[in-house]
Amino acid sequence: MSIPIPRVFDVDLSAVPRHWLAGGAVATAISNGINMLFPHGERFFVRSVKHFLDQVENPELREQVRAFFKQEGHHASAHDDFNEILRKQGFEIDGFLDRYKRISTWLEKHMPAKLNLAGTAAAEHFTAILAEGAFQQGILDVLDPSVMQLFAWHAAEEIEHKAVAFDVLQEVAPSYALRIAGLAYATVMLGLFWAWGTTVLLRQEKLPWRQLVTELRRDQKEDPVVRRVFVRGIRQYLRRTFHPRDNANEGLAAAWFAAHGLKLPEAA
Repeated sequence: MSIPIPRVFDVDLSAVPRHWLAGGAVATAISNGINMLFPHGERFFVRSVKHFLDQVENPELREQVRAFFKQEGHHASAHDDFNEILRKQGFEIDGFLDRYKRISTWLEKHMPAKLNLAGTAAAEHFTAILAEGAFQQGILDVLDPSVMQLFAWHAAEEIEHKAVAFDVLQEVAPSYALRIAGLAYATVMLGLFWAWGTTVLLRQEKLPWRQLVTELRRDQKEDPVVRRVFVRGIRQYLRRTFHPRDNANEGLAAAWFAAHGLKLPEAA
């Protein structure tokens, strides 16, 4: 098991255009829909794993967990900054963010701690698939340059720590039933909040109905997120023998950065 490397993202995002994903309003809204979830979501992941840190006996896994905390903290901070860009672009997002935080915080407090951990492990599997797709599907190449650097950094670290929460779950509560309950929890929550956030943004774009439908069809044909992320992720996770490292995607980030003449940020 390798230790994730926490890095600090330091790229100016102030000039990010409103439609930063290939100039498309709908594609950008779909991506912003999940971007808005990251700050609170990443902090939830940290709390869910930290609750069980004292029960992790494997010293290498404990070191991985601490690096995971730092990486997720940096991600949350960077996407806080990105949400501020959305506000400056004229999007009203605080009403949605407030309701999202209140609902998810209530659920966190009323769900068993082991289910929160299981949900985190499953959500990390989904984000690792998103990260893999970013490198493999050419998605990063059609982004505004500064957003490209943000997502490439985030995606690289998601792949690095893709198994940390899963390994903690396996050490403290190695139940298949709990793992699948966490999968259901993560799928419903991520899917609903993502769709909700996207809808909030698209309403503010006030696109003609025909344009909205046309762009949705085009985007889902070019990048079928539901099938690529959720359907694939669920099928993999349902295997009793599944482990996040079964997806051999650890070399994608290095290859992508080298091909684009870029370097990952320095270690924090």
